[in-house]
Amino acid sequence: MSDDLETRLSRIRLLVLDVDGTLTNGGIYFGGNGEELKRFHTQDGLGMVLARGVGLQTAWVTGRESSIVWRRSQELATPRNLVLQGVKDKIKAVNFLAKEMEITLSEMAFMGDDLNDLAAMSEVGVALCPADAASHIQGAADWVATRRGGEGAVREAIELILTARGDYEKAVALYLDKLTPGQ
Repeated sequence: MSDDLETRLSRIRLLVLDVDGTLTNGGIYFGGNGEELKRFHTQDGLGMVLARGVGLQTAWVTGRESSIVWRRSQELATPRNLVLQGVKDKIKAVNFLAKEMEITLSEMAFMGDDLNDLAAMSEVGVALCPADAASHIQGAADWVATRRGGEGAVREAIELILTARGDYEKAVALYLDKLTPGQ
């Protein structure tokens, strides 16, 4: 990793995540009664918990609307104002999030996997993508995960950011302390 990328990563205060293909494997499943199903990876979820423990927030931005996205984001205690669904213009979404969080776009990273993420990725401080992102996205990204979307790529990105910030070991220690109270 270049010194420039590490410096930019060290400034990140908000990680914006696309949902389908980044937080999930990109598959959208429909049950026999029309219910929609999505698959999330627990390591990504725990990564978001680690991040929040040391002040790195995560936001979810998706073009689709789904009660499943809402449910999973709430399980992970993502603030309501950081879960944006039905988004057609992701540049407007990242600008809204910057105002909402009172940060600059350079303090924001965006992780996406397909062409509808490209414009937002170009607006923020660091552009990230899963290993299976579309070729245009991989070419535009500052960093490409070794893991696929919905298979731990978000966790990998969070660990990258926390390491650059010098917060990774602290995040792990804080999490483990909560698991073993009284020590």
